[in-house]
Amino acid sequence: MQLVQTQRDTLLRPLQIVSGIVERRHTLPILANILVRKQGEEIAFVATDIEIQITTRAAIGAGKDDASTTVAARKLLDILRALPGGDVKLTLADKKLGIDSGKSRFKLQTLPAEDFPVVNTPDKFIASFSMPEKTLKRLFAQVHFAMAQQDIRYYLNGLLLVTGAGRVSAVATDGHRLAFATHEIEGEVPKADVIIPRKTILELQRLLGDGEEAVKIEIAQNQIRFTFGEIELISKLVEGKFPDYQRVIPSGYTKNFAIRREELLHSLQRAAILTSDKFKGVRLSLQTDALSISSTNAEQEDALEELEIAWTHEPLDIGFNVSYLLDVLNNLKNETVQVALGDANSSALLTLPEDESFKYVVMPMRI
Repeated sequence: MQLVQTQRDTLLRPLQIVSGIVERRHTLPILANILVRKQGEEIAFVATDIEIQITTRAAIGAGKDDASTTVAARKLLDILRALPGGDVKLTLADKKLGIDSGKSRFKLQTLPAEDFPVVNTPDKFIASFSMPEKTLKRLFAQVHFAMAQQDIRYYLNGLLLVTGAGRVSAVATDGHRLAFATHEIEGEVPKADVIIPRKTILELQRLLGDGEEAVKIEIAQNQIRFTFGEIELISKLVEGKFPDYQRVIPSGYTKNFAIRREELLHSLQRAAILTSDKFKGVRLSLQTDALSISSTNAEQEDALEELEIAWTHEPLDIGFNVSYLLDVLNNLKNETVQVALGDANSSALLTLPEDESFKYVVMPMRI
């Protein structure tokens, strides 16, 4: 039975989108497969790892029969990538998927579509709103690097999304630093407070573009759905109580200075070369109108960077994990950043000049 006959790229593009979440090692063999579903004039590809499900669709023109099956995602993707551009025909016979193009012929084993663990979507979503694709991408870009990776406090291995009062905010922390970003959006935004898993955020960072197209976001009790373009991404939510981030963000700091982001970034990158692999510490020494950045390592090597800043307060020495500073400076796009400090034992607060929409808190370290 012929499933589809169309241009190779018509199939390759949506297949590349969904294949990102397919993991090679699984207890369930069918999770290494994607669901291929032909309905009317379109074909859909569905991939899942149980936690996340991505669906993409492509228009292929009218066909005779509707059908569905599952096939190894990696093999189908590799075959389509390796074929030259042009016509590709997919057929289904004897529990095998045939791929024909020019003089090339392939047959892949399939597993029944009814065995594929499709995520059940809820009847009702508690919150639904839309925002431009590039705005959501920027919001996540400003905080995603502060998410924990494999923390036993599982609620830190994700991003807190807070909606309501005409704005959408994103917060991430690993216990050593915290990033907060917020954006006002038009229209009414229902109140919600959910934790999105780390893998989902990284996948969205990969899929979201820089256009003005609207992303529809729907939140249920234990699930969130993002719909944009021909893509639908459904993810489970992380259960648990996120820390009170507003208590972590310092207020009332009077010692601060502004500096060009790239100037600070490049100085820190150079100083980082001579930090120890385990001990990524750099010392910031502030004196009248001067900032020194220094580092040493176990081989008694050292680096010193000196920068001019407007500093009129008493001298201050404070140490930081350089990676935490590099992460935030690499992910911001602004020309200038504002650094506010308390004392040598207090967190630093990085913000954007005359802009309340972003805050980054980083704990000091002993050097």
